[in-house]
Order: sequence, then structure tokens, then C-alpha cells
Amino acid sequence: MHTVARDTLIDGRYRAQRRLGAGGMAEVWCAQDEVLGRRVAVKLMGGRFVEDPEFHERFRREAQAAAGLTHPNIVAIFDRSEWDGTPYIAMELVDGKTLKELVTERGPLPADIAVGLTEQVLRALGYAHRRGIVHRDVKPQNVIVDADGQAKVADFGIARAGETSEMTQTGAIVGTMQYLSPEQAEGRPVDRRADLYSAGVVLYELLTGQVPFDGEAPISIAIKHINERPVPPGQLERGISPALEAVVMRALEKDPARRFQSAEEFIAALERARHAPTREIVMEPAPGEPWEDERRRTRWWVWALVIFALAAIALGAYLTIAGNKVDVPSLKGRTASEAADVAHRAGLEITFVAQVSDDVPRDEVIKQDPAAGERVKEGSTVTAFISSGKGEAPVPAVVGQSESDAVDAVTAAGFKTKTKDAFSDSVAKGDVISTSPKAGESLTKGRTVTLTISQGSEGITVPKVVGLQQADAVAQLEQLGLTADVTEQETTQPAGTVMEQDPPSGTSVNKGAAVTLTVAAERPKVPDVTTDHPTEEEATAILEKAGFKVQVRTRPDPDNLDRVSDQNPAAGTPRSTGATVTIFLGSNGATPTPSASPTPTPTPTPTVG
Repeated sequence: MHTVARDTLIDGRYRAQRRLGAGGMAEVWCAQDEVLGRRVAVKLMGGRFVEDPEFHERFRREAQAAAGLTHPNIVAIFDRSEWDGTPYIAMELVDGKTLKELVTERGPLPADIAVGLTEQVLRALGYAHRRGIVHRDVKPQNVIVDADGQAKVADFGIARAGETSEMTQTGAIVGTMQYLSPEQAEGRPVDRRADLYSAGVVLYELLTGQVPFDGEAPISIAIKHINERPVPPGQLERGISPALEAVVMRALEKDPARRFQSAEEFIAALERARHAPTREIVMEPAPGEPWEDERRRTRWWVWALVIFALAAIALGAYLTIAGNKVDVPSLKGRTASEAADVAHRAGLEITFVAQVSDDVPRDEVIKQDPAAGERVKEGSTVTAFISSGKGEAPVPAVVGQSESDAVDAVTAAGFKTKTKDAFSDSVAKGDVISTSPKAGESLTKGRTVTLTISQGSEGITVPKVVGLQQADAVAQLEQLGLTADVTEQETTQPAGTVMEQDPPSGTSVNKGAAVTLTVAAERPKVPDVTTDHPTEEEATAILEKAGFKVQVRTRPDPDNLDRVSDQNPAAGTPRSTGATVTIFLGSNGATPTPSASPTPTPTPTPTVG
């Protein structure tokens, strides 16, 4: 994993400027996109999660889920890739604070502000829900509010497409316990109504400064979500109207069928509560909930008139809107975020269709339908075909190929290349050891594939082993990956001592190379040839078999006539192989003479003629 510091160039494109924060599985940096010249937030997977395939998949899913969502209240995803094995996401940089930070700093927010922020969150969720995406981790830490008061929802890391996605994986609950719906806490399938429950928890916290359920252990919080009724927010904070309290309590119903069924329904209830009188409020019950007050039931005719009047007003508003026509603005050449803003300001909805393009930069609109300038009903949807860049392709398999062949193959697949060197005991020098991303992984064309090129086996410096005992010297060489070739030589040094080495210390060799050691051999000891006084022939045979030469002399010793009576050196004395041992044969008392010495031949006297 890479260590990011200020001024680090991430993946050859994003220049790190300052660290924005870190979470359980990633860290986020403010960075300058040196290709498009804009500031972005770069989120890099970190720590032990880099090697965890499950978190790789979660990280990939976050980018995939959010990349197709372009809405003013959703943090935009610009790019996703890997930086030498570290996955990252480049996304919109939002300068602001999270809702959690706002509540922590200021305490409970005024009801109007809390409702307004919650409605922005709900608009983002509604947009995602209509496209089949359930966020599944809605919490104030994942909502950023900028200086203009615009809220943006981030972190779709555990989002899933579809409305029956399983919340648990291998028995573990994914998400933040204080904000999970009862069905999430139980590990049951979830749909968009789970997000609406979590949004209700967020609203509760914005209004009161605290979450409805908390505890020391996650399991205790989960049990409260499943079984306990929250304290009505009006009992914790004065100034919360009964109408608003009723909306919060309905959002926090245990049974998903009794909650709001869509983000739009939730927003409509908040708007009614915002404009409702503060007393004698009658909120529409949740599905299946009886009317609470018998006195109110007797006034059915009053409420019938009210409902009729509201219906008439709504119908008139609908007919007015339906009749309005607007000009379709030009979206071509704009980024997805800019196109969404322009369309919404014109009173239109927008949907995006990704399209591969070799000419139009990534994230820009290629074309639109209806065309710019056409007159359509207000609220109509404009389809914007947005460039996904040059498309994606699998990284080719080039491990084991030469550097030049690998570069040609990767370039032909539509990618850039860069190389780095590494030693390898198994891959020949100049061939590819590995690629990043790995072969077969899908990557946007034009991105960079890193090739790791073998420099052959790493050179090993031969250590100095002269003077060590043979066993220690051999162990040291083998620990470094070298082998020892031992030869012995008799010497006066202690047996087993390394006297010479080849190559000498400091020499660089390949792994597995042999170092020749010349080791002191133990000198043979002179055998005893005086015991039992053997004959000359017998003593000579014993000594020559032991590797010694023999010199014979006589010494007066009538008791051991013609037998060995003494030797020099004495028995047991260490001597080099080939050294001479003198044996002494007993005689009748004459002066000792070397019997082994030849008798000199007399020089003939010349005859004088």
C-alpha cells in the first residue's frame, strides 16, 4: 500500500494537497486533478483492507453505485481506478461540514433548518431509489453541508441495486447501528423504506441533539431498534410542533408497511407539518392506525370539506403545471453535474445514459434528447448521453514476456505503461514479473498499467568467513542463499578452521553461487611401533600405512637385537602426512649407524702401469 503525504502524485494524475479525514477502511485527501485542472476529493482504501477482497468489492460497489447518480444533493463520482494495487475514487470536493459535526457543535437545530436539511437528504434518496439504488448507510456523518446550506449525500459504500438486497454478509451486520432500521438490525432483506427509517433517525437527531436509541454495545442498540418505541422528540426539545413530531414518529415505525413508502411521501408530510397550525392538529394515521380521538371522528364533515378543498387546490396546481411549457436548454459539452443543475433550473428532470466515446472527454454530455430549443412540458425528463471515456478493456496477460513485447501488447490494448524494477529468482532478467492492475481486470482505456520488470536474482555480498570454524562458516553462507565447497589442507592451525575462501569477502555473486572454503585438516598422529618390539619390516609397514616415511638407525640394545627398541617422534605426536619417523633397531653395542644408509662404494685405485 502507498503512503500518501502532501504533494504525492496519486496515479500520475492527482496531486495530494491536504488530508481531509480517515475512516475505518479508507482515507480522503483533497487533491488537484492535474489533467482537468480542478480540485477533487480522492478516497483511497487503506490499511489491512487493501488485501481484503470483500472490501475491494465494497469499494468498487461504492464507485459503481454513485457514478450513475447525478443530482445536486449527491456527491458526484468522477473517476475510479487502482494505484499500484490501492483502489481509489476521485469525487466531487465539497467544502463544508457533516450534519454530525453541525449537531455536535451547535446542538439541536431549529425545526425549519432541520426539516430543510432532511428534505434535501430525502430528495437525494428519492432520486437514488427511482434508479433502483438503496443507500443502506444513511447517517449524519455521510451528509455534507456546504457554505450555502446545500446538503450532499456521500458514501454509497454499502449501497446495492434492487430492493431486496441482503444486509448481512457471513453473519455480520453492515452499517452504523444507531441509524439502522429494525429489519437491518435483524439481518432481514431491506428496501428503500430502510433508508427512510434512517432518514427519520437523522431528523430526530437534528431536532433533539441525540439519537432515539443508544447503548454501550451494538447488540443492545439493535434490540432497542427492534422492540422499543422512541421517546417522542417533543418531550426532549421544546418548540417541536405536534405535527412535526407525528411525522418523525411515523418515519420510525418498526413495520416498514406503516412508514412512509417513498421519499416523496416523506417530503410531502414534512411540508404539511411545516405549514400546519400548532394546536388541534390531526395527522393522517399510518396505514391501519385508528383515529385517536372520538371527538375528532365526530367532525368528519369538517375534515371532508378540508380534504375536498386541498384536493381542489392540488388539482388546480397540477393543471397549471401540466400546461406549462419550457425550452429545453443545451446540455452538450457540459459535465454531468453542470447538466443536472441546468436542467433542474429549467424545471426539467434529467437522466443519464453512459456512452463510450473516443472524442468527447469523460463525464461530458455527447448529445441529448429532446434536442436543445425544443418546447416540452415542465417536469419532463431530458436524456443526456454522457461520455464514459474511451471505454474499458481487460488488462492483457504479459507476465513472463520481455519488456518490449509487454509494452507493445499493453499499448495495443489502449493503455499507457510505466515500468519499475524488482529482483526475481524465478523470472529471467528483462521479463515481466507482474502487472498492476492484474491481467484480466477491466480498466478504462488511456489509464496506466504498471509493469514490474525482473532484474534477475538479487546480488549477494560474500561475507568474511576466514578464521571461523567450518560449521559456522557453512551456516552463514547458506543463510544468505549461497553454498559451500569445502577442501581440507593439513596445517598447524586447529582442525576445522577456515584458512582461505574464494571468492573473497565483499564480492557480489548470484544467489545459489558456491564459495570454496579451504579448511585446516587434522594432522595424523604417529603410531606406536615400540610395543612388542616389531621387526624393521613390521614397523615400516605400520608407519607407511599411516602416511609417514621411515628412517632406520641402530642403537646398542642387545636385548632387542634387530628389533625396534625406540622411535622419534614419540607415539601420538601429530605430524603432517609424509613426515619422516625414525625407528631404532637394537644392536650388540656398536656405535649407532643408520642401517638404511647405503654403504659407500670404494673408489678404485688406478693401476700405475
